[in-house]
Amino acid sequence: MDLLLNDILHLSQEEINNSKIEFNMQAGRGGQPFLDRWLKHSEEDKTNGTCKDCSYWGWYGKQRNFYPGQWVFSFAKMPEDEWLLISAAQIINTPSDDWADVQVLDRFVPLFGRLIIKCKKGNTFSRYVFNLSKYLDQAIVREVLPCVYSGEKFEGYDRVHLPYHRLSDIFNGRILPTYYEALKKITGVYCLTDTHTGKLYIGSATGEEGVAQRWGNYLDSKHGGNKKLIALYEQKGAEYFEKYFTYTLLEYFGLSYDPVKIIEREQYWKHCFDTIKNGYNDN
Repeated sequence: MDLLLNDILHLSQEEINNSKIEFNMQAGRGGQPFLDRWLKHSEEDKTNGTCKDCSYWGWYGKQRNFYPGQWVFSFAKMPEDEWLLISAAQIINTPSDDWADVQVLDRFVPLFGRLIIKCKKGNTFSRYVFNLSKYLDQAIVREVLPCVYSGEKFEGYDRVHLPYHRLSDIFNGRILPTYYEALKKITGVYCLTDTHTGKLYIGSATGEEGVAQRWGNYLDSKHGGNKKLIALYEQKGAEYFEKYFTYTLLEYFGLSYDPVKIIEREQYWKHCFDTIKNGYNDN
């Protein structure tokens, strides 16, 4: 049985009758998708539903979209009839040819950037604001994300290439929760790149929690206990690693794969990139 939108919102009939739904697609014909615009805002604004230029445009031509006192649930278009809740607010005022003045509804803040519904807007041409009741029984809850949508998803082990700050955000649970879980499920050979000098470090992950465990060591210590990286850390400090290092998965294997063979592959890549002579490997 499908979970419907109001199974999550828990609105009374009076609240439903007083509410609008806003389907934000793009800023004018051929303009920027509102989802892309929303993604460029700060994490604070996305979390609080206060991305000013993403929701609550007050007018459709000379016709008001909203009236003071109404509630509006603002969604941004995702692929394949899916929509992301980006804000919910009470309308305070609708200045001419401008975004409405609003008061965010705190009750729904935990869902901002996390609630995804599937709903066919239908052939409504350029209209994008409707009575909520029109879609309330059609909007199916697709997912409530564990953290605010980042615009990305785990695309496979052959595409793992992360700068330090993104790796840190993933491991701290701020973005891409599936990424961390995926890295826990594999062992492998990886490359650290110093983008300032071009030097490389080749390493392997063979622990119980795989690549996630090993890369977590780098987040904690920066150098991971490696001799030349320790020397770099002592010379340049933590900020150097945070600014210049990237983490790339070269090969991946199951958790039960023979660690001796993984070490052999590590040595192969060290030879390919000559990282003992020209990189950060010391053996």
